[in-house]
Amino acid sequence: MNNPARSIPAPEQLLAALDPDQRQVAEHVKGPLCVLAGAGTGKTRAITYRIAYGAATGLYDPAQVLAVTFTSRAAHEMRSRLADLGVDRVQARTFHSAALRQLQYFWPTAVGGQCPRIEEQKISLVAQAARRLGVSTDRATLRDLAGEIEWAKVTMTLPEHYARAAIEHGRSGVAGVESSTVASLMSCYEDVKSERGTIDFDDVLLILVGILGEREDIADQIRRQYKHFVVDEYQDVSPLQQRLLDLWLGRRRTLCVVGDVSQTIYSFSGATPAFLSGFSQRYKDATTVSLTKNYRSTPQVVWLANTVLTGRGPRARSMPAGAVTLISQQSSGPAVTYSTYDDDEAEAQGVVERIRELAGSGVPLREIAVLYRTNAQSEVFEQALAEAGVGYTVRGGERFFQRQEVKRAMVLLRAASKADLTGDLGRDVRDVLSHEGWSEEPPAARGAQRERWDTLNALVELADHLAGTRGADMAVFLQDLSERAQNQHAPSVDGVTLASLHAAKGLEWDAVFLAGMSEGLLPISLAEGKEAIEEERRLLYVGVTRARKYLNISYAKARNAGGRASRRYTRFLQGIWPSDEEQRQAFKKDKRHHVGQSTTATQGSRRAQSKAMQEEFVANNDEKTVELFEHLRKWRSRVAVSLSKPAFFVFSDVTLRDIAIHKPTTMDEVLSVRGIGSVKAEKFGPGVIEAVNAFLNGDIDDESDDSGATSV
Repeated sequence: MNNPARSIPAPEQLLAALDPDQRQVAEHVKGPLCVLAGAGTGKTRAITYRIAYGAATGLYDPAQVLAVTFTSRAAHEMRSRLADLGVDRVQARTFHSAALRQLQYFWPTAVGGQCPRIEEQKISLVAQAARRLGVSTDRATLRDLAGEIEWAKVTMTLPEHYARAAIEHGRSGVAGVESSTVASLMSCYEDVKSERGTIDFDDVLLILVGILGEREDIADQIRRQYKHFVVDEYQDVSPLQQRLLDLWLGRRRTLCVVGDVSQTIYSFSGATPAFLSGFSQRYKDATTVSLTKNYRSTPQVVWLANTVLTGRGPRARSMPAGAVTLISQQSSGPAVTYSTYDDDEAEAQGVVERIRELAGSGVPLREIAVLYRTNAQSEVFEQALAEAGVGYTVRGGERFFQRQEVKRAMVLLRAASKADLTGDLGRDVRDVLSHEGWSEEPPAARGAQRERWDTLNALVELADHLAGTRGADMAVFLQDLSERAQNQHAPSVDGVTLASLHAAKGLEWDAVFLAGMSEGLLPISLAEGKEAIEEERRLLYVGVTRARKYLNISYAKARNAGGRASRRYTRFLQGIWPSDEEQRQAFKKDKRHHVGQSTTATQGSRRAQSKAMQEEFVANNDEKTVELFEHLRKWRSRVAVSLSKPAFFVFSDVTLRDIAIHKPTTMDEVLSVRGIGSVKAEKFGPGVIEAVNAFLNGDIDDESDDSGATSV
């Protein structure tokens, strides 16, 4: 069936759905507007209703609106909300997407021929330039140098001016390379690109800026197309993006910007809140509206968010310039909890124990997140979750639409769209995906089979959502999937989310665990200078404001078990972090939201649980499988010693038991074992295969060195 076009609600209906501050945003459809929107205050709602209000009153032609933001996910969300309001033809895109579309269209006229291919990764180009200059590099150095080239481009810093700019911005000695060498590398990098006949993503903006600056006829054509501009996350605009925006606008003033200086966390890559904080100076007659009503989080979470920005006690300060003080609109919730652990492994296991409690009380796993400062911190939580049989997804890991089961599912769905369907989207999608392995009930065990089911079930739930909100049929569903695949906007998968604080920006969950919140990790030891430290403070603010109801903050005194307990909690929580006595009192007051526990008791509980699991394993498996498990434990011990790592770094006992049961002899079989992802398989898979084959062939000598230790 065809979906009837939705009509835009009447202007008064649109305004009635907003609070007074949001209504002020929606009604201001002429002239420059600056919206200072705190976290969780409904900024996307305000700006989409503003566009809809402009269209409903006849003041806007939706096709003449260009709304830009910084992530494909955010752009897709904006388009989706506008579609729900019956507003189509609005161009909601990222800066790069909008610029690329224009560049490809005007390239034949402005330059001639076809637009060059875009290099998606700078690393190989940087590596080639470094080799030509005789610069010694490793992958980490190449990544840092690629980042510095990107910074120079978005700040419009030429190679000949780089050395001076690096000093002015405190960027000298990036990756241990002298500024003069970095400048030479930048020039050589451009030569390599020219020889390949390619451009990079930053060139898309730079070249378009050059064309619009030189070709007034092309600039005028764009200005006739787009008469109204909206920029979301304006605190993250770079000088290059601002220059492009100025060229799009020309002399017009039909601009609405939305941002939050408290969420500026990308200064290292060239973003600056100066354009947001200085908007009223650039546009003297601009209207400024502050959105302060937080609809996301409980008063307990909001209080902490505000206090993180101002501090507490003798060192307390006023709210930073341009920041808003949030006011929670939610009812009171559980207290924010604070947990201290002996080491990283104990912290991960403590967090997982609390996750299981929340899940048992009815909080869906997809509504729980563990956030940390660096990606390297994820591994210990992955291990602990796998050991506990709790599903998880790592944000920034394998992309949803690159998974084989998703690719196959989309092929099947497209084929089904050409056949006879029931007209019930949810039922049709279920029928199709049942041939790919989806079923009404999920598999009982975790592992690869359950992960595939979770992925397919995300498609089923998305179909239900679109059918319920838009009356979508299969054609609309496939179109939505195609847009999501293009923008890498994956539907939600049932499982705990693991993500860095940077990757969590723009997202929210019922329950958030901020892990590793200690000095050296937050602020990270690399942060030097007042501005860098303040950006780390804002990063904590972003993490806190991701939580709707439950928020736990933790850190470990030492990295490894038995290590020196030299860590202390982050300076940003001085005067906030409760004393041991306060934690004990809070624990007695409400065990459901306890903030501390006896390390000895916890360790005893873990030992008892481990013993029970081993007894169950022995009882349910044959003697040969149990012997293989013991053989694998000795193999693991040797590998761990050779790496100077704890045993769990290699594999947990739970994973070793699964290996013993399945006895994998190929890499595909290794990957099918619960708790083994691609990284673990690459590091330890060959050693596992060798150890299993040696045992099965009776060719074992547990006292000798095992080549598995060298397979990393």
